[in-house]
Order: sequence, then structure tokens, then C-alpha cells
Amino acid sequence: MEQGLARRVVLGGVVAAGAGVLCGGTAFAEGKGRPAAPGEAHSAMARLDRELIALRRDIHSHPEAPGQEYRTAALVARHLQDAGLSVTTGVGGNGVIGVLRGSLPGRTVAYRADMDAVPPQSIIGGGTATAHVCGHDIHTTVAVGVARVLARMRRRLSGTVVFLFQPAEESLAGAQKVLDAGFLEHTGAQEIHALHCGPFPVGQFAVTSGYGLPGQDHAGVTLSGSDAAAAAQRLATQISALATVTPPTGEVELARLVAELQTPGGPLTRFVTAQARTDGAKVNVSSRCWPPDRYQEVRENIRRLAGRYEGAEATFPADPFPAMVCPKGDGDALAGHLRRTLGRDAVTEMQAAIPFSGEDFALYLNRIPGTYTFLGVRTPGAPVTTSYPHFPDFTPDERAIGLGVRAMAGWLAARTRRA
Repeated sequence: MEQGLARRVVLGGVVAAGAGVLCGGTAFAEGKGRPAAPGEAHSAMARLDRELIALRRDIHSHPEAPGQEYRTAALVARHLQDAGLSVTTGVGGNGVIGVLRGSLPGRTVAYRADMDAVPPQSIIGGGTATAHVCGHDIHTTVAVGVARVLARMRRRLSGTVVFLFQPAEESLAGAQKVLDAGFLEHTGAQEIHALHCGPFPVGQFAVTSGYGLPGQDHAGVTLSGSDAAAAAQRLATQISALATVTPPTGEVELARLVAELQTPGGPLTRFVTAQARTDGAKVNVSSRCWPPDRYQEVRENIRRLAGRYEGAEATFPADPFPAMVCPKGDGDALAGHLRRTLGRDAVTEMQAAIPFSGEDFALYLNRIPGTYTFLGVRTPGAPVTTSYPHFPDFTPDERAIGLGVRAMAGWLAARTRRA
């Protein structure tokens, strides 16, 4: 299937992300209300493609850690202003909001992209510097491209599209700060959508209908006595054994994980991950689970194991960070839209949550409905590690940018005019 999808991408061209994605495929000249001639439309789309790839490479070469996205935010703001959007900066830190109002009445729909890069300690195997190995440079570029395409079609666009470029996703801090700044109240967004790079063939979108990503819980246990450090090591081993799934260690295991995520009723329908590390006589625990209501069960098991050691008690400093659960109805609607506009082979559906990843997009979905979809960025024949976020050799296929723009521009336009 990868070869067929790649062939479609090459023959159709990434430039299909341009003006011809809306209004039944009719292309419009930039800034005008008249239909564009085929040659004119192709030239405009090719130019957009080149400019977006250049933007992605610029962002990629200047990675900024969570909360430090100063240059990226300024670059995004300038592109949005040039496209004619109303722009607000400094939202929840370095967040940028661009508002595009269509000429026709309709709904207000938001689209989020994140701007931060991965700090070295979060790169699998450890890194030496902050780097864009999660694809946020792709996310940001796609969002800018969607804004530019829809801005060109303002006269045919219903409602309002709010573009949110969020800081500090990697630290799971940015979404809450954006919400605390009044994002929903000020914009009136009725729903929110997002793409994230994923280990699927370029040309394919993995829709999360009724699934998403797990939350995360933390615990601490302090032991006492002359052998406290040794006892902590034993307890850490016992708590880690609660895990029903462990991180993949090689190409074969990682490929199997990706396949299982698309398997109905597969082994990832229910899972627990548990990582316990010692710091002297203390055990620090991080856990994830699915379904999200299993956290109480996991906590009870941690308390039970800690209770075997005299004087030890498990403490949980806060409620678990919430899981991201995507509404099934909205996910199904997106899957149908993408199949109609891009072809049936362009869509796969997630049948489980990825056990080892969390997302602060969960905080938006706890307030308003929306979708969160994985944009396939795997080059045909490339190792899966080159498309799996946080691996040091993460090298997404840039042809995915144009496909993401095409898909999301059409989807957002459809959502703003939805009754």
C-alpha cells in the first residue's frame, strides 16, 4: 500500500494543497473572486508548496525548547499578518492566535499547531541539544499553509477560523496557559482540530475516532530503615512489573506496535505502562493506562505493593493528567470527509491509544469537541524510526506538508459552514 500511496502523492503533487481544495475543486486566483485558469492555479500551488517547505526548513533549523519559542512565534505572526489575518501574540506565553473571518455567515472553528521542539532529555536514547524530532515544525508549517489557502478564499469562506499556535506542548504546560488566558472565551471557538505527525505512510491520515492518547499519573514512595535503598530497588521492580506493555526496543517491535494500533480488538485496547525509578530511598513512579478510568485500579496496585514495606506509603501529588479522548462522531465525520476528498486508501482509523505518549490537546477536548489526526510522514521504504516522534533519526517526508494543508483547509471550510 505504501507504494500506491506514494505514487498518488508524486503524480498528484504536493502542490494540490493550493487553491483547488475548496468549493468543489474550483480554483481561485489569490486575492480575487474569479476562477483561475488551470495554468495559473498550478503555478500558484507550486509556489505555495516551495514556500511552505522553505518555511519548515527555517523553523527546523532554529529549534526552541518549550516556553522559549520566541523566534518561531515571531515568524508565524509575520506570516499570518502577511496573509491578512488578525493576529494576537504573547498568548499563554509565546502563543500566537490568528483570526480569519470569512465573508459568509457560519460557525467559529479553531485549529491548533504546536511550535516547541523536543528537549534533549526527551529524545529517545538521550540527545545533546533541543531538536525538532516530534514534527512540530511540520505542524506549524501546515497551519500557516491552511491559513494562507483559506485567506485567499475569504470571499467564499463561511464563518471564522481561529488558528492557535501553541507553546510548550512537550512539557504539557502550554494548553492550560492558553486556556487560562481566555482563549475559548475571547475567540468563541465551538470546536477545535489538530494534526500530529505519525509513523504512517506519507499520503495517509490516521483518524482517532473514540480513541486518542492516554493521560499520565505520578506517585512517590519513600522507604525507611537501614536497607531502604535496596528495598526501594525491589519495590521499583515490582511496580514496573504492573506494566502490560513496554516501549519497543527495535524496528521490528516498533512496526508491530504501529500495526496493533490499527487492529480492532487488538492487544492495545487495554494497557498499563509503569516506570519506577529510584532516588536513594525514594521511588518515583510514572504510569499511563487505557481506558482512562483504570487509574484508580493502578493507584490501588501501587499502594498495595508499597504496603508490603514497613512504614512506606504511596503518595499521589495531583490528579492524573487527563487522557485525550477524541469524540467518535467528529472523528467519523472527518474520516468520511477525507475518504471523499482524498480517496479511501488515504485514511486509516486508530483502534487503540498509543501507550507511551500524552497530549495537552486533551484540555481543549475536555471543553469543546474536535478531532486529532495523525499525518503520515513515513517515506516509502524508510525505517519506521524516521517517522516515529522523539526518535533521534526522525526525518519526516516533506511531501506530507502539502497533503496536510489540502486536507485541513477543506475540512475547516466544511466545519465553518456546518449547520
